[in-house]
Amino acid sequence: MSSTELPSVLATSVAPKVGTVRVAEGERLRTVGLPGITLTVRSRPPVREGLPPALYVHGLGGSSQNWSALMPLLDGLVDSEAVDLPGFGDSPPPDDGDYSVTGHARAVIRFLDAAERGPVHLFANSMGGAVTTRVAAVRPDLVRTLTLVSPALPEIRVQRSAVPTALLALPGVAGLFTRFTKDWSAEQRVRGVTALCYGDPGMVTPEGFRNAVEEMERRLALPYFWDAMARSARGIVNAYTLGGQHGLWRQAERVLAPTLLVYGGRDQLVSYRMAQRAARAFRDSRLLALPDAGHVAMMEYPETVATAFRELLADTGELADTGPTSARS
Repeated sequence: MSSTELPSVLATSVAPKVGTVRVAEGERLRTVGLPGITLTVRSRPPVREGLPPALYVHGLGGSSQNWSALMPLLDGLVDSEAVDLPGFGDSPPPDDGDYSVTGHARAVIRFLDAAERGPVHLFANSMGGAVTTRVAAVRPDLVRTLTLVSPALPEIRVQRSAVPTALLALPGVAGLFTRFTKDWSAEQRVRGVTALCYGDPGMVTPEGFRNAVEEMERRLALPYFWDAMARSARGIVNAYTLGGQHGLWRQAERVLAPTLLVYGGRDQLVSYRMAQRAARAFRDSRLLALPDAGHVAMMEYPETVATAFRELLADTGELADTGPTSARS
């Protein structure tokens, strides 16, 4: 972005295929064209017919790849699809340039309505948590259960380590940051991200680090990368300031779906202290507290999250619908 602010980069004017997107073993990618948006969807073939559908929604700067560790552990429980939100992963920007929480929620709703897969087991992380909280509040018919990993819900006292991310919302900051970091390598950027998002960055395997570097290089080549980041960050900040029925905490109180909340004790972006408030806000909630986890527990402790989700299904009577196959560990 310039020191003032770049205009939106429209999907129709950008070729998003800069490099090859990594696809893990057993995964498939497809492109879904919808009015105003084009979404890339990552899926795993169901182990059998009749499994209930699940949809996974990533956070700011993430992609559907963030769910590649968790999805195979749930193969016997759900029919998994993970979406790249507009402007992220391999999805081009939305035609209208709307990166607000409501805009992203509208994209998720549009996809679910078109796919006619609902109600789904809805999983989300960080910004995706704010997005799917709004989805579950306004379209309860689309959501069977809700699993939120470090959801980005409003905090009065933001952690100091989260301030740089919030500053991206200010006009011109992304441009300044881009110029300041122009000499940073993809490896440096990935190390910074893992240090911020993981409770223990040492958990990232050498292969995982190499894959992340390749993905970072691919995304940095996209002409709309920083625009999508800045506008989505601004969307989160704006959502935090909304009051009344549109406030995220008020919408959390309206969620009817059984909800699993996952919070990490070493999360530098979403405060661990918000876990109890979230547990009170979501009327039918269960809390999984992971003291050693950071911001992306589904990547750090996928087996633990998978087990907690299976217990959610058992508690709510949903497990009977999945048949005898259990989650792999």
